[in-house]
Amino acid sequence: MRLRDDWMVRLDEGDVEELEAALRHAKQRGLGIPGTSRGDFPLDRLAPKLSAIRSELEDGRGFVLLRGLPIDRYSKADAALVYWGIGAHLGPAFAQNAQGDMLGHVRDLGADWKTDMKARGYQTRMHLPFHNDSTDVVGLLCLQKAKSGGQSRIVSSTAIHNEFLARRPDLWQVMHEPFCVDRRGEESPGQKPWYVTPCFVRHEGRLFVRYNRTFIESAQRFPEVPRLTPAQVEALDLMDSLCNDPEFYLDMAFEPGDMQFICNYVTLHSRADYEDWPEPERKRHLLRLWLRTPGFSSLPPAFADRNEDMIAWQRNPRPPVFDIDEIVAELAH
Repeated sequence: MRLRDDWMVRLDEGDVEELEAALRHAKQRGLGIPGTSRGDFPLDRLAPKLSAIRSELEDGRGFVLLRGLPIDRYSKADAALVYWGIGAHLGPAFAQNAQGDMLGHVRDLGADWKTDMKARGYQTRMHLPFHNDSTDVVGLLCLQKAKSGGQSRIVSSTAIHNEFLARRPDLWQVMHEPFCVDRRGEESPGQKPWYVTPCFVRHEGRLFVRYNRTFIESAQRFPEVPRLTPAQVEALDLMDSLCNDPEFYLDMAFEPGDMQFICNYVTLHSRADYEDWPEPERKRHLLRLWLRTPGFSSLPPAFADRNEDMIAWQRNPRPPVFDIDEIVAELAH
């Protein structure tokens, strides 16, 4: 039986030609990243396809893989600008960390998120448990793939929620109650080093998820944070068990030029660990976007604590660097 791949959208030759024309136009204007807006990157031919992708993210299955960008034609900076331009047609970009990075580099620095409270998963080659990011849509562009491993694994949080409710209605309410989540050193002045959020919440007829067990558990290092109750631990165990059930998840291997877009409110993502190439120029390297999209102009009030972080980070947006040594230096802050 042929596996479904209707979640994949392919760029055709005409799409690529329009992207390259938009790239030339944007470079002539000299605005760069983050200065280039949707209007600076005209995509009239591709617009219906991108509009359909946004609809799929906001009101459909919640994930899309866009394939067909001939990445070998471009420098890293040009590939990034093409990616940024595509993202701008889905929604405005948002800063991803306290440094104000508008376009993130996903690259192994040898960090260990289990022992270093300031380390992030995108700085490692370790397996990442299921989680979601703190904005509407997260995008990844593959510049270089690993020697082996590193597959993306995604799961519908709506399906998980429904199965959770069917199996353990007695624990279901626990996931709708507040959990303390570690900010991992990215708090602003005056903020607590953790924020408070439910894992599931309904708002204006929609189900939203915010889940990161790793950061829930690391928040326990603060004596002021209430200890996890047996019921909370049992609920988190069930959540993880369902996410890791092959009946629910989908594996996705990236090829250079692939762009994955995920709606964080209805999809959780994970990553397998990987073996990298020894040569610095061949190491696995992805670019990451955080986007706000029009369909999520209203968010649950329960998410306000975490959203304050994003608002603070957005005040000082920082452009990306592309030299390998600079990337390593920037990520190692």
